[in-house]
Amino acid sequence: MKTQKQKIFLILKILIAVILIAVIGIFIFRETLLQQAIAKTTKKIKSDYNSEFLVKNAHFEGLSGINLTDITLVPKNADTLFHIQKMRTSVNIWRLLLGDVQLGTLEVKNGYIQLTQKGKIKNFAAFLKRNKNEENSTNKKDYASFTYRIISKVLNLIPTDMEVENLKFKLDDNGKKATIDIKKLVLLNKELETSIHVKTNTFGQRWKIKGFADPRNQKADLRFFNIDTGAIKVPYFDERYNLISSFDSIRLNIENIDKSGGELHIDGFTSIANLKINHAKIARKDVLIKNARFDYRLLLGSDFISVDSSSTVQFNKVKFHPYLAYKTEEDTIYKLKVNIPKIKAQNFISSLPDGLFTHFEGMEAEGSFSYNLDFEYNKNKPDDLVFNSDIKKENLKITRYGEANLNKLNGEFMYRAIINNVLQRPVLVGMANPYFTPLEQISPYLQKCVLTTEDPSFFSHHGFINEAFKQSIIKNIKTKKFSRGASTISMQLIKNVFLTREKTLSRKLEEILLVYILENNRIVSKERMLEVYFNIIEWGPNVYGIGEASQFYFQKIPADLTFNECLFLARIIPSPKKFMYQFNDEGNLRESAMNQVSFLTNLMIRRGLLTVEDTIFKKEQTILTGPAKSLLRIKEKDTTVLDSLKVSDEFEF
Repeated sequence: MKTQKQKIFLILKILIAVILIAVIGIFIFRETLLQQAIAKTTKKIKSDYNSEFLVKNAHFEGLSGINLTDITLVPKNADTLFHIQKMRTSVNIWRLLLGDVQLGTLEVKNGYIQLTQKGKIKNFAAFLKRNKNEENSTNKKDYASFTYRIISKVLNLIPTDMEVENLKFKLDDNGKKATIDIKKLVLLNKELETSIHVKTNTFGQRWKIKGFADPRNQKADLRFFNIDTGAIKVPYFDERYNLISSFDSIRLNIENIDKSGGELHIDGFTSIANLKINHAKIARKDVLIKNARFDYRLLLGSDFISVDSSSTVQFNKVKFHPYLAYKTEEDTIYKLKVNIPKIKAQNFISSLPDGLFTHFEGMEAEGSFSYNLDFEYNKNKPDDLVFNSDIKKENLKITRYGEANLNKLNGEFMYRAIINNVLQRPVLVGMANPYFTPLEQISPYLQKCVLTTEDPSFFSHHGFINEAFKQSIIKNIKTKKFSRGASTISMQLIKNVFLTREKTLSRKLEEILLVYILENNRIVSKERMLEVYFNIIEWGPNVYGIGEASQFYFQKIPADLTFNECLFLARIIPSPKKFMYQFNDEGNLRESAMNQVSFLTNLMIRRGLLTVEDTIFKKEQTILTGPAKSLLRIKEKDTTVLDSLKVSDEFEF
């Protein structure tokens, strides 16, 4: 009888023999297997992607080395996707036996990979099509497993030792071209170093990527530099999106990739020095962020993707903790939370990116503050949107203003509107202007009407209305465009007096911060703010302020305006130059305009702003008696419709 130990040894000998036979078999028939693998790949690419995959020569070298020459992928009726003249690689045999491809070494010499679009024809379009099985699948995707599987496959294809010479990545988007020419890339003993030439239609540079890369242990620490003088310019985006951007250096660090308990954790950080951006939608000038860093922890589960709240974003002296999440467990939910811990106000002001907050340059402040933002949007329940913005301040005080001196609202000043980047005529805000009207001399009806249409809670809010912001966000998400704003009178005042009407991120951010400072530091009284607002806003073609508007439309002073006239003036504020379209060819208000009058009148009665006695003539027509009447399209014998721009020149101040 054989002992138990002898049986175990016998089983091991058999297993070893089977493995040796398998290895010998693979070694003997490996050339045939290689050709079959290439043929199978060629057939699949032909059937699935309508493209030709060609390998001129392929053979094994040693036990695990593979030599390939003239490898080409050509989509039908499109430019070649890639061509590699010479490639040599080695494969981990043991991983291959388990059905997993893991590269050991890689040498690439002389080749290119190109993405082209000529007209509507893209040479990569076929490879962007979704798998039909994926499209028909009703099963939810496990984000953690899917992502980890992709990361593992990609990292397995990155060799531990690599040498690349003269490999070009080319992009041609209907004449917008960029070429990244890797002259040399060496990965040896986990150390990576490169020499890269970049050329576009607008510039040429030489870059270097250097650092640590360990694909098997899923770690990396890489730095991007410019070999030449000056910053690294980002190619292609300047021509494609009119986005000019550059930076001195970037560092990318991956410290940990770990999947456990059904969750995938990815930890690391990235930093950038002297990031410069220029785009018409961002600001009028270059925006510069001197130092920025993102310490991230990405979490993925079966039904969520998130940036954990332990992550930290830092730019200059400002630090904050973001939390972003996309969840699909029951409903599709988007979450955003931002927490800025207590920070000195001056550190915050001095850390603002150059060019993005030009009106804050030179501003000085005392005290400190902290800030929290909580946003949640349920795609299936959009009206349940959560938007909470909270700032806590300690002894916060502005000691010196920058370019935007908010104190000027308290005194006499010259106002000049800017429309389509054109400076309009000066309007003096002060008693020396015969059209200037103090608040107490403006009809109470007009004040009530304008507050109703523009900002009902003006005297109670502090510059912003959270509920209005919520409704604005809901509307914009539903329409997938910026179709509704949430502008208060305070915001309109800041925009008109200190900023411009340009639709840029810079202008909007400055508007928000300036309004907060104005409203929360008791710089100007609410009454004075409303008075200035009434005396500067555009009320028609070349018409500014209520004094000019009263004469232009009704040949009256603001104190003598009737309720109907006040309601008309309040209704045209959003589009004052189009007031004439409210009237029909007989000079009377159209039915749609009369419906607006009835709606607003009833609304003001319900809110207790008016009584029935106030509106006894509410159904009467609004008759224009001033110069504005000449702009109406009224049918008369031999009447010529006058050009509004020409006629407006007759009414000058």
